[in-house]
Amino acid sequence: MQKKIHSALVSVFNKEGLEPLVRVLHAHEVTIYSTGGTQQYIEQLGIECVPVESVTDYPSILGGRVKTLHPKIFGGILGRRGLEQDLKEMREYEIPEIDMVVVDLYPFEETVAQTNEEKLIIEKIDIGGPSMIRAAAKNFSDLLVVASKNDYAAIVQLLEEQSCSTDLLQRKAFASKAFNVVAHYDVAIANYFSEGTPEQFLISEGNPSVLRYGENPHQKGVFYGKLENLFKQLHGKELSYNNLVDIDAAIQLIHEFKDEQETTFAIIKHTNVCGIASRQSTGAAWKEALQGDPESAFGGVLVSNGKIDAVTAALINEIFFEVLIAPEFDDAAFEILAAKKNRILLCMHSFELPQQHYKSVLNGTLVQDADFSHQEKWEAMGTRECSPMERNDLQFANKVCKHLKSNAIALVKNKQLIGKGCGQTSRIDSLRHAIEKAKQFNFELQGAVMASDAFFPFDDCVRMGHQEGITAFIQPGGSIRDKDSIDYCVAHGLSMVITGLRHFKH
Repeated sequence: MQKKIHSALVSVFNKEGLEPLVRVLHAHEVTIYSTGGTQQYIEQLGIECVPVESVTDYPSILGGRVKTLHPKIFGGILGRRGLEQDLKEMREYEIPEIDMVVVDLYPFEETVAQTNEEKLIIEKIDIGGPSMIRAAAKNFSDLLVVASKNDYAAIVQLLEEQSCSTDLLQRKAFASKAFNVVAHYDVAIANYFSEGTPEQFLISEGNPSVLRYGENPHQKGVFYGKLENLFKQLHGKELSYNNLVDIDAAIQLIHEFKDEQETTFAIIKHTNVCGIASRQSTGAAWKEALQGDPESAFGGVLVSNGKIDAVTAALINEIFFEVLIAPEFDDAAFEILAAKKNRILLCMHSFELPQQHYKSVLNGTLVQDADFSHQEKWEAMGTRECSPMERNDLQFANKVCKHLKSNAIALVKNKQLIGKGCGQTSRIDSLRHAIEKAKQFNFELQGAVMASDAFFPFDDCVRMGHQEGITAFIQPGGSIRDKDSIDYCVAHGLSMVITGLRHFKH
């Protein structure tokens, strides 16, 4: 059964898109109640409205902090039309029935993003708005609540099609949206006031994107977030769940090289880096990254911190890949790469990575600080200091190894990943895989360096690496048997650096 709207309370901060809604209400002879800036806006449109002050017999006070918080307003919203006692009391206290509430909240999150001045931020905590939204949503059996300017157009169409009437299911649907609006608003405020570890885990992300499916076709998938803040999609199909997971890994990795003078190019497959190199040009970096493991690169996610030019695009165009991320594409490069309609091309913006990571486990959520560090110290423990070239390669390898699944080993030579082992249950197995990969693609291991994401529990990895020609090692240390690996390096003229910082990644 539909209910006719005879009266509406309109109180919004942002007036964008409000005019068509106000006009359709006026066209259907709806009594409009309003206050402050919204009242002035409506009257400037030539539409009559009833000031809230004339209902409450109370002016707006405390610099506008108290306007609608009054029994005559909330009684008109919360009064149950099907309950005679409520109707009796509303008549007794001259409380008008309100059939529709339109509220747009103070822009708290936007203010936090724009200023650190607490006084300004506090004044953008809306009190009356959320209260009216909650009251109207609670009483959805009798009221329609509109809590977002994004819904104005849909409401205008609905009211025009249904002669300014709504049914119960429609009102309940908008009530659900309204509760989501105030929940998100409250989370933003609570998180602003939280210092250190909050008493409750609070997170609210809007703009859900329904994905084609989750990790596998039989799983549903949704992404909550604002991808437009990170990059602009220039071309290609809709991003999938697995695309997003790999893109996250790619962006986490490439940010390690944002301050480097050279251009870095990396290839990601199932969140692990399978090829990466730093060179003077984007094209050279791409060629060296691909050489690291051309088989695994098939169907991968590619990322570079350099501009993609036509020469590089022509080289990349020779293989099949899912996604290419870069800060810039020249016109000729885009034309080459966009020839295949499904290729996803993302132009990456400059942005800061999130400070915390979240992971769903069991019946809860793990939260941890993001791992932005590389080492707590640089302590040479072998026979000798590493050479300048070894130092550059060790730093490079340490960054790369940090982004491989544990147990992780990275073999690097001349700022090129030439072998890697990851996700193994023993460190020595990861090293075997890394050596096998290097030999598979004909890399010379003599003079290469090795990085490990965690300490060497025995000297077996150092011993095996040395036998293959590796001359320098970097690891966090911390094993009760660190001395075994160090003594081996000392005895064989090898360089070993202890960083004091582990980089497990599960």
